[in-house]
Amino acid sequence: MGSSYHQFCPVAKAMELLDERWTLLLLRELMMGSDHFNDLRRGLPRMSPTLLSTRLHQLAIAGIVEREETDCVVSYRLTDAGRELRPVVEALGIWGTRWIGELGDEDLDPKLLLWDMHRRVDHSVVPDGKTVVHFVFSGVREHSRNWWLVINSGEVDMCDIDPGFDVAVSVSAGLRPMTEIWRGNLTWSDAIRSGDVTISGPTALRRSLPSWFELSTFASIPRPA
Repeated sequence: MGSSYHQFCPVAKAMELLDERWTLLLLRELMMGSDHFNDLRRGLPRMSPTLLSTRLHQLAIAGIVEREETDCVVSYRLTDAGRELRPVVEALGIWGTRWIGELGDEDLDPKLLLWDMHRRVDHSVVPDGKTVVHFVFSGVREHSRNWWLVINSGEVDMCDIDPGFDVAVSVSAGLRPMTEIWRGNLTWSDAIRSGDVTISGPTALRRSLPSWFELSTFASIPRPA
């Protein structure tokens, strides 16, 4: 935990814990349902495993997170104190959506984008059975260009190596336009019309694919004029 502000103000005392680098983003991931170490790493790809372990330990000591081990499988859960922070994290996301400017190129990350998307699949509209969506991002390094989402029976797996299943539909897109769609700054139809996004596959699947993904939880936040 960072050094003390040496103030009795409860805001200061809370920030002694929460303003450590990555802490609030780690809480975001836990609130989004990631409860295993490797899942947390996938949602925080630029956070080192050592630092992730340290932050989880600090949050456990503070009573924000509890560690559970069942059949040699370790999971992490928010405690009542941790769950009570949800409005704080959501308020920061709403504020950031409304008032933070354009994204820099260094803010764009296909791995993080697909990890977010895999959690927001509307299984009620995806075809029955195994459905594989292949994403190809232009303008990124070759090793980050191809991604697959395997949707099957209410479960979604994200792969950066071809899983070997037949692809139902493919999406070719620039990383920035796809991210802007996800953030609610660009519509699927406008991106397709401009050529920034191309969907390939059977007609019915091409037309329905945008409805398979609920957008970011902050996509509907109104922006200032």
